Amino acid sequence: MTRTLLRDPVAAACLGYIALIVLMAVCAPLIVRISGWNPYEFDQSAIDSDLGGIPAGSWGGISGSHWLGVEPGSGRDVFARIVYGARSSLVIALGATVLTTALGVVFGLLAGYFGGRTDMLISRVMEFLMAFPALIFMIAVLSALPAEDRRYLLIVVISVFGWPYLARIVRGQTMSLKEREFVEAARASGASRTTIVFTEILPNLRSTILVMVTLAIPGYIGTEAGLSFLGVGLAPPTPSWGQMIASSVNWYAVVPTYFLVPGAFLALLVLSFMVLGDRLRTAVEPGGRS
Repeated sequence: MTRTLLRDPVAAACLGYIALIVLMAVCAPLIVRISGWNPYEFDQSAIDSDLGGIPAGSWGGISGSHWLGVEPGSGRDVFARIVYGARSSLVIALGATVLTTALGVVFGLLAGYFGGRTDMLISRVMEFLMAFPALIFMIAVLSALPAEDRRYLLIVVISVFGWPYLARIVRGQTMSLKEREFVEAARASGASRTTIVFTEILPNLRSTILVMVTLAIPGYIGTEAGLSFLGVGLAPPTPSWGQMIASSVNWYAVVPTYFLVPGAFLALLVLSFMVLGDRLRTAVEPGGRS
């Protein structure tokens, strides 16, 4: 599967960009030290206070000192905030994906294998959460529960509404797999239900789960950015791409680079994950839908 993806130039480019962003997030302190600016440091000399805080120089203040320019009004280094914003986005997206996957797989397996009342109860909960206006609820909860570090709160809130989508797919596949000959053979040999679920059925769901995880990550990155844009995500001054895009609204007419830089990083990361997920699905299911 890995060789197939690497032979595809588009998938290889997406993998390369994702690896670059992950490396940037992991090595954020070192990268920022090399650049010479931290994401919270103000540089008043880089902005023109007489013109309302517009970055001095062209292209949003891009220079040898500030590689991607500076934030209008404050003079904070855009590159440093992009680097730390990548860390914030990935921590939330990966954390939510791990929790969503754990909940979705466990409840999907329980509903699909045991059926009956267990299936009915879990299915009703899934239907309720999928029918609920998730964005409105997220905004309400995040507004009502202030926290110093919103990352963990965001992970929990996003996961609560994310797991039913994976669980429904796992449930359907489990219902199909439990009627297969190898499961019947394990049952006839006296294997317990727990053993059958985790050693016979779950390994056959790995490809499906992997594809769903790859497609879920960009959705959660976008969700975090959207919530930060609406002012209920990560609180200032914590760097966030969505927060940077939100603060650029008042400036994009005169400093378009302040909107374009975080917007481009965010769009390319989401697109890379989505394309990679699509290519991965094609590699796992060659005869499946494209």
